[in-house]
Amino acid sequence: MDSANPVNALAPATGGPIALERALASFDALWSPRIVTRVNDYDVRVAKVAGEHVWHAHDHTDEFFLVLEGELHIALRRSAADEERTVRLARGEVFTVPRGVEHRPYSPAGAAILMFEPSGTLTVGDRHGEVPDHVDATTGHALDG
Repeated sequence: MDSANPVNALAPATGGPIALERALASFDALWSPRIVTRVNDYDVRVAKVAGEHVWHAHDHTDEFFLVLEGELHIALRRSAADEERTVRLARGEVFTVPRGVEHRPYSPAGAAILMFEPSGTLTVGDRHGEVPDHVDATTGHALDG
């Protein structure tokens, strides 16, 4: 595996298809996304989630979410002083959080999600509160398995 492009461990060397179900089965960590592939300068990441993430914002990029399993809630606000609203996403639904909008993903019963964002984007954004121990502040991990 090329250390500059540590993805597609489950895909054939020829760049064949990646089974998302198999990718998700290859790890158990919550809030710790795995990079399944790259598209130009963007990562396609999958993650298992349960409970709450941290309030955060990405100042220079939007963040795309697709729910693969379960249900994901995303609390949104323009600033800490702003009123919150929550978007609920069921399996198969997508939502894009616009750049600069503070958000806190959470899933009361657990979910599997796919995210699409520029490579190197930190999971806790450019601005965030204290990162709890159960949240992995990362730019994504290589997919093993």
